[in-house]
Amino acid sequence: MSKTTPENISLGKSALFMYSIYSLVFAVVVLVFVILPAEYNIDPTGIGKKLGLTVFNEENTEISTSLSSPETAKKLEDSTKTITVIVPAGRGVEYKFTMEQYQKLTYEWTTDGISLYFDLHGEPKGDTTGYFESYAIATAHKMKGSFTTPFAGSHGWYWKNTTDSPITIKLTVKGEYTKHGLK
Repeated sequence: MSKTTPENISLGKSALFMYSIYSLVFAVVVLVFVILPAEYNIDPTGIGKKLGLTVFNEENTEISTSLSSPETAKKLEDSTKTITVIVPAGRGVEYKFTMEQYQKLTYEWTTDGISLYFDLHGEPKGDTTGYFESYAIATAHKMKGSFTTPFAGSHGWYWKNTTDSPITIKLTVKGEYTKHGLK
């Protein structure tokens, strides 16, 4: 039986410098062509729209526009809405509601029996530090309850699917919010 030993690989300073430059260029390309269009709806090249990366932000904009009047917000307060959220295999998604301080949301969500990791949390309006406050963190296939927002901002769930198949969530809400959607 032969024994194998790992080969030592060493890079010179010039090779290490070149790999660092390649990595930096790659990171900038990914930032401009993928991350900015998908996460922030900033698409300086137009490629993000052609690739369908801006679809989530376009939906949020349409919802925001149509729900921006106080009359519409009041109607939402009195009506129950059922939303279907699909969490892709091995990934996580956030679904948020824009709410003012002390507004209330009653909710119930279920999967088809498969448990997901979730974090029900809120992010303050205008905060750029990345701060968020968690209200509930667990792994479950359903949850029912309500919350009153301690501050104005976006509030909702982060669900993470660790399985090899997509999981569909049926989310039913009733309450006070001005817009909602995938974040």
